[in-house]
Amino acid sequence: MADLPLRPGSTLGIVGGGQLGRMLSQAAARLGFDVLILDPEDDCPAARVSAGQFVAPYDDPEALTALGRACGVVTFEFENVPAVSMERLAEAGARVAPGPTALRVSQDRVEEKSFLNAVGAPTVDYHPVATLDDLHAGVERLGTPALLKTRRDGYDGKGQVWVRDPAEAAAAFAAISGRPAILEAAAPFIRELSVICARDWDGRMAVYPVGENSHEGGVLRVTTAPAIADEKTLVRSRAIAEAILDGLDYVGVMGVELFDLGDGVLLVNEIAPRVHNTGHWTQDGCVCDQFEQHIRAIAGWPLGPTQAHARVEMTNLLGDEIERWTDLNGENDARLHLYGKAQARPGRKMGHVNRVLGPI
Repeated sequence: MADLPLRPGSTLGIVGGGQLGRMLSQAAARLGFDVLILDPEDDCPAARVSAGQFVAPYDDPEALTALGRACGVVTFEFENVPAVSMERLAEAGARVAPGPTALRVSQDRVEEKSFLNAVGAPTVDYHPVATLDDLHAGVERLGTPALLKTRRDGYDGKGQVWVRDPAEAAAAFAAISGRPAILEAAAPFIRELSVICARDWDGRMAVYPVGENSHEGGVLRVTTAPAIADEKTLVRSRAIAEAILDGLDYVGVMGVELFDLGDGVLLVNEIAPRVHNTGHWTQDGCVCDQFEQHIRAIAGWPLGPTQAHARVEMTNLLGDEIERWTDLNGENDARLHLYGKAQARPGRKMGHVNRVLGPI
């Protein structure tokens, strides 16, 4: 196992080759690291800015062993990595960050809710659902409207459906194909916030300013940060983030999505054990963005500063909105970030633009 801190010139591995892996690889290169990508898609976005790629499924034992042997530390750009893959990487000699506890918790929404409440990070009330009878019981206990989500997988609004009346329960369960699920009570929130935070191997932590988020159809459209918030809300959001990081013995950057109920009352919606879409504003609002911060944390380097030097509005570019690149690239105080994806499909994240609104 590699000694920390990793020296410049060392090799890092990233499981997953999408836009998050791409921006992580670019940050690692700035710090002098070589990066190897594991992804089943040949010439994926991350591979085109990296030193090399293993083209293989995420659970391919030979590819995982080769990646683990070649890299001092291996990380990932998404949370649904098979547990066996993490074990294989560790057996091959690599440090793996974040670790298996964070993955296990974040891969199951019921386990995630249970963990969060146990560490003092409150959530909405919820009810586990394995059968239609469970769903009926949950609707009776929580009332409607309530949100039915698959326990595993699903993101950007996928794998979930609202139950707005008890009579809709059977149709909602059929809509998720009867998979194990969680029913969540509706949250009376006034806005959605998020906090990007980091923890290193020695337990030191760094927390970025809170961002305010706007979604359309379950997909993030805009994050504005730092959000305008009172001191009570800021203190509480930081305390929640730090409790989660410590509770998971976490290493790396994490995104924590929050419901703001007002007067400093916050509920955790969900956590993402990775760099996060709502943290893209840091690329143009902070000296050390979330991608560099993640690389610093897993490589055993000192965590970077998290203060914002500018207020930024981050807007996702979905599908054929990418064709606006010529106009966006000519805007004053706007910085365009494109992901190098070959095909623009409806709703697919193709890039984002950070508009610098002014100094702090």
